[in-house]
Amino acid sequence: MKVQQASGDSGFVTRRIAGETIIVPVSSRVGDLDAIYTLNEVGSRVWTLLEAPQSVQEIAAALCEEYDVPQEQLTRDLVELLDELQASGLVRTTGE
Repeated sequence: MKVQQASGDSGFVTRRIAGETIIVPVSSRVGDLDAIYTLNEVGSRVWTLLEAPQSVQEIAAALCEEYDVPQEQLTRDLVELLDELQASGLVRTTGE
């Protein structure tokens, strides 16, 4: 199973500012300012990786190459982030 950014009806606008990614859900052309998401540097990197479908293992491997973090801890934190993003409708799983 792979994960990727949600698209289509679940619209959102993203902006990268000072190393962070800001995600604003948009409904009927209006931004939901009560539901703004801010991703730090690592979260922003995950968001970029999710532009194309990726498995959790593929994302974790890419992050392990870039950051000095034990793989177990990284994978735990990654799954937690992906669960939060999915619950918010910002990412979706695919059957690939």
